[in-house]
Amino acid sequence: MATQNPPVSQTRSFYTVFLIEMWERFGFYGMQVLMVTFMMKKLGFIDTKANLVWGAAAALIYATPAIGGWVGDKLLGTRRTMLMGAVILAAGYGLLWMPSDNAYATYFALGVIVVGNGFFKPNAGNLVRKIYEGDETRIDSAFTIYYMAVNVGSMISMTATPWIRDYIAGKFGDSMGWHTAFGACSIGLVAGLINYSFMSRTLSHIGSPADERPVDIRRLSLVLLAGLGTVFISAFILQSETVAKWCVYGAGVVILGIFIHLIRSSRPSERAGLIAALVLTVQTIFFFIFYAQMATSLNLFAQRNVNLSFDLFGWHMLTWIPEQYQNLNAIWIVVLSPVLVFIYNSLGRIGKDPSVATKFAWGFAAVALGFFMYGFGANWSTNGQVSSWIMVWGYGLYSLGELLVSGLGLAMIARYVPERMGGFMMGAYFVAVGISQYLGSVVANIAHIPDNITNPLQSLAIYTHLFNILGFVGIGCTAIALLMLPLMNRLSASHSDAATNHDPLPAVRSEEFNTP
Repeated sequence: MATQNPPVSQTRSFYTVFLIEMWERFGFYGMQVLMVTFMMKKLGFIDTKANLVWGAAAALIYATPAIGGWVGDKLLGTRRTMLMGAVILAAGYGLLWMPSDNAYATYFALGVIVVGNGFFKPNAGNLVRKIYEGDETRIDSAFTIYYMAVNVGSMISMTATPWIRDYIAGKFGDSMGWHTAFGACSIGLVAGLINYSFMSRTLSHIGSPADERPVDIRRLSLVLLAGLGTVFISAFILQSETVAKWCVYGAGVVILGIFIHLIRSSRPSERAGLIAALVLTVQTIFFFIFYAQMATSLNLFAQRNVNLSFDLFGWHMLTWIPEQYQNLNAIWIVVLSPVLVFIYNSLGRIGKDPSVATKFAWGFAAVALGFFMYGFGANWSTNGQVSSWIMVWGYGLYSLGELLVSGLGLAMIARYVPERMGGFMMGAYFVAVGISQYLGSVVANIAHIPDNITNPLQSLAIYTHLFNILGFVGIGCTAIALLMLPLMNRLSASHSDAATNHDPLPAVRSEEFNTP
């Protein structure tokens, strides 16, 4: 790669990526926090349809980075592809800004966001890897700080966009409120792009070999044409529940077939690691079914059955907008991550760092307790509404489970899968997680609230039934994870020294696709 004169420090290069990642996550989470309720209140969808459309969109959003990373590495360059993704994302949020309540316009905008995210997300993380390439002492801490950009951006936007919607709606009407809130997502990303234009020289020596070559107009045209085709394909999938369902289930069969083929055709020394990766991937998929409840059933629960006032010993502290409760996930991640990193590193120094499989078992136990917190919170409800503090502690346990399970998903692939299969398996993992996002929306529909139910006491019973089911499923996942511990330990021991003698890895958020 070319060298700079004067040289640019790793820190300055890192913060260039950090800041555009923060603004990108501001846009994404600002959109996500509103989308399900927007589809219900402005597009007229019933809750089950809104959940499934968002589940299908989330599945596509998780799957496309597997392709975007390849485009950055092999075709256009990591820097260029990340920048192109950010521009496309800003355009997607801009389409939602347009004052239209047409469902097909929303599907098209979501298709643009799917493509933009696919280009941006893997290449932003790859740039961080390349900045610290060969500097193993700093890479873990760099990614720990990098993942904070996800939470800083999401905390700000998940607080701001519901407030913007309500404020503008009060001044200029309901429709203007919704679309202005989506517009704020686009404005945030444009601000990030402007900032990037001033700082981009700090990355001019970082990237893939394709970044050093002149832009190949033919390749760029083909990539943009494929991206446009993907937008229309995504919109087509989103507009049909039947098409979305068959695409998801078909992808599941393909992923399982790939795993079986790789295990059967692998070398004997690799087989144990691949089997371990398959077991842990299945467990991760189950976790993401729980994770998908945040934007679906938990969001709608806050709309109908949560007392929005935070009170402490009779003293009123603040009042939240229902969508803002999703922000609790990011807040708890920020609080708990340094604690977990400290615990992992402390145990690692004395040779007691728990295996990934053990952490998965702990994580499922925490998730189970979190959903029981929501479910049993009904026992202390008043007029069909539970306290905001029930949501705080439920999200706390849920977020702890997230860090223990999904936060280690990609680290698990890195440990157990042979390097020559690593890129392919990362892509398969993302597609599998996308499948579970859709399945999560199917599960959320257990708590369907018919239009004729307006009494909070009735809807409370429906939601708590779902949450208690999820709590018992979480206990079942914990039991299975514990029963499989001896097998997983044997697989790890027979896999390689790298699987058992590893440095402790920092916890990272499940939304963060790129783990060290």
